[in-house]
Amino acid sequence: MEPVTDVAAAVESTVESLLGVLDSARLSHSPAVPPAQLRVLTIVARGEHTNMSRLAEALAVVPSSASRLCDRLEATGLLRRVPDPRDRREVRLLLTASAQRLLDELRDRRRSALAEVLERMSPARRQELVRALTAFDTAAAAAEPGDRDSLRSA
Repeated sequence: MEPVTDVAAAVESTVESLLGVLDSARLSHSPAVPPAQLRVLTIVARGEHTNMSRLAEALAVVPSSASRLCDRLEATGLLRRVPDPRDRREVRLLLTASAQRLLDELRDRRRSALAEVLERMSPARRQELVRALTAFDTAAAAAEPGDRDSLRSA
């Protein structure tokens, strides 16, 4: 059996290919949204009640940095800030219809780019890949919260 460090090196190498496929799908879109702003949109899309402090925490930045990112997104019509109906001192972050379309288009382009590569694999290999990625996802989710934060920022 291979040492875990050898497996880690092999995974890192193949992840570069995966990231390249995903990034090419992102870059093929015009107008391009910078990665940091795209990450904000993705976080807001996932969170039902995202406010500035939750966003800053998810980005691992200070609230003023998160606010500046939101300023840019708001100026381009991709994000709205509205008073939280439960606590009017809070501001809730919402995607605009344009932002949702952008994320939907990006998801479709990423899936299409991945499908092109997956078509070159046998059905059995594709199933192996899904099982391996699912096992990896489960192991990553089982990490301690502090461990996840340090892994995410690496």
